[in-house]
Amino acid sequence: MDLATTILPCRSLYFYFSSKTTLTFPTKPTVVSFKPRGVSVIASAGASSHHCESSSSSNSNSNSSSLNSPLEQRSQAGKFLSSVLQNHRQLFHVAVTEELKLLADDRNAAVSRMLLSSHSDEASLHRRIAQLKEHECQIAVQDVMYLSIFYKFSEIKVPLVPRLSRCVYNGRLEIWPSKDWELESIHSLEVLDMVKEHVTAVTGLRADSSVTENWATTKITRLMLGQVYVASILYGYFLKSALLRHCLERTVGLANQDLHLSHKTSLHFQELCSYGLETLLFGRVSDRQSVSCSQGSSNSEMKLEPLKCYVMGFDPETLQRCAKLKSKEAVNLIESHSSALFGDEKTGLVQNDEVILTSFSSMKRLVLEAVAFGSFLWDTEEYVDNLYKLKENN
Repeated sequence: MDLATTILPCRSLYFYFSSKTTLTFPTKPTVVSFKPRGVSVIASAGASSHHCESSSSSNSNSNSSSLNSPLEQRSQAGKFLSSVLQNHRQLFHVAVTEELKLLADDRNAAVSRMLLSSHSDEASLHRRIAQLKEHECQIAVQDVMYLSIFYKFSEIKVPLVPRLSRCVYNGRLEIWPSKDWELESIHSLEVLDMVKEHVTAVTGLRADSSVTENWATTKITRLMLGQVYVASILYGYFLKSALLRHCLERTVGLANQDLHLSHKTSLHFQELCSYGLETLLFGRVSDRQSVSCSQGSSNSEMKLEPLKCYVMGFDPETLQRCAKLKSKEAVNLIESHSSALFGDEKTGLVQNDEVILTSFSSMKRLVLEAVAFGSFLWDTEEYVDNLYKLKENN
């Protein structure tokens, strides 16, 4: 089966490949051969079948390899937090908060010096120092965000897939274990249904597929595999954004209903807001009130439409607003992570004509990881922006 015919007509990916939302890979046309290294490759019964085991062990001395994440931390803050995550995991959240505050203070101090010296002979010098400090802090905060996402994956016992240059062997890619259940467990039932539809749309693999169908193989170029991964990150980010919007509207609707029905309900506005925020923060929304898209509501009852129907009703402007990455740091982080995962280990370039043979199970693993990455990115971006003002993605 050729995945090109499955991916291109996929409606769920439509708005992600527009000129405003597409993330690009650095590519090169030449084919480069790869040898597996730094990761366990397990030979199964078939002589030509190998599995890339997503494990936390590695023989490399770099921090990123110790964590077995594709992207290497470039800043002192990133390397420090990497060490904390490995050796003092219980202090990780505290360390992240402190590092973000320090980065914000450093950046603000440089800007203050630039403003104070604006009419002096050293104005150009302090302006350049402020620009360099801004760039340095941006790299550092991207490391902080990446490690925060890595931490969220570790909480559900799911390691990130290592660099594919270490996993592809004789043109074959297999990722084991699949971790499907763990990756699906982070979503509410409403979101999970949409995630499963997305997986089916981009891989052609149904939710009730047999073991034989899961381990059937397909051919796909490395570049297209990367595009599917990036699109799935953006889809996970979009779903989290849409879920937030949906829950807030539900909360406000319930509050308005409470006011109109006077004392007929026992929930007050503050309690409703608290309930709404709790469900948003933890990504768990009750499905007990879900109704079909065509089901109406009486004048005395608020219409509680399912998330899927709610999203289908978006106009183009709302769709774009929910799909758009809010910060420039998030854009850079996705590009860096995807290039590290799919690109050459030395150059980071993604070759666009290398064909990889892989199973649908491995494809599903990559897609589910990407959707989870996008969801975690939304949470992380929101938290970081409260302590360190991120650069708006215009």
